[in-house]
Amino acid sequence: MFLALAVVISMVGCVTADRAGGPRREVRDENQVSLKDESSPRKRLMVLPFLDTSDKRPQSFRDRARSAFITDLNRSGELIALDSRELGIDLTKMMDPAGGYKMSDVAKAASALGVNAVLEGRILDIRVQRKSDNVGVVRQLTTGFEVVAQVRVVTTRGGHEIFNTVKTVILKDQGVRVAERVETDKFLQNNPEMIEVIVKDAFLDFSPQVLAALEKISWEGRIAAIQGDRIYLNVGKVSGLQMGDLLRVMEDGDDIYDPESGTHIGRAPGRLKGTLEVISYFGTDGAIAIIHSGSGFKENDRIEIY
Repeated sequence: MFLALAVVISMVGCVTADRAGGPRREVRDENQVSLKDESSPRKRLMVLPFLDTSDKRPQSFRDRARSAFITDLNRSGELIALDSRELGIDLTKMMDPAGGYKMSDVAKAASALGVNAVLEGRILDIRVQRKSDNVGVVRQLTTGFEVVAQVRVVTTRGGHEIFNTVKTVILKDQGVRVAERVETDKFLQNNPEMIEVIVKDAFLDFSPQVLAALEKISWEGRIAAIQGDRIYLNVGKVSGLQMGDLLRVMEDGDDIYDPESGTHIGRAPGRLKGTLEVISYFGTDGAIAIIHSGSGFKENDRIEIY
């Protein structure tokens, strides 16, 4: 059977992209990713285990889709996508009644690792639609595989949601079959490779929008330890820090709430304590700095590019 793949993604606006030797895809988005200065520090995004509204589909679909998604984000060079296993906590205890993560709680835990945002991905639905000629024993059949996926991103500083989008991905398989009746669930079970392909594709198409969303937040790191005149940072060469970079050391500001509604408005800017100069690297992605100006620095103080 000759297999032709055509993927259609439904969003607002219209941009058409073709891949040589592969599926023709229509991507409709509003967000465009701007080019990033290669010397700029890279933000850290923690990708949580993908969720599924159905407990009947294999965990492997979600695991492989997340692995491919993390690889794709890291390949961009614009951020560092991290596996949530580095948190060292039981995420099953951080679920809300609707079946998603308690993102504000996860964000607080991730902020200690110098993570700037956390991402939740979820499969909302997988459907199969089959159409054939009305007459004849040998019929032309068209099978449509449809995956509905959702991704949302929350900042670790303040727990603000900066991205929440649902996409539908459709893959069509055209071929000739002897007349048959196949139930959707059975068809999904018998075609795991096909379903896995579009589950991966559904999440990979979020990459440009996620990168654009992270442009809205500021890069930051933390002081990990202080030993004498050496200050150890939890971000380093991999995160994009350069030797000689000057960093501002900031206190965390207070959370501000609306006095009438009690709604969280945001966090006020903290006090500037001073500046540090990067002089060396250590570990997998850490840096060593010395005091350039100011005093009173302590562990977990926030650092920003000067």
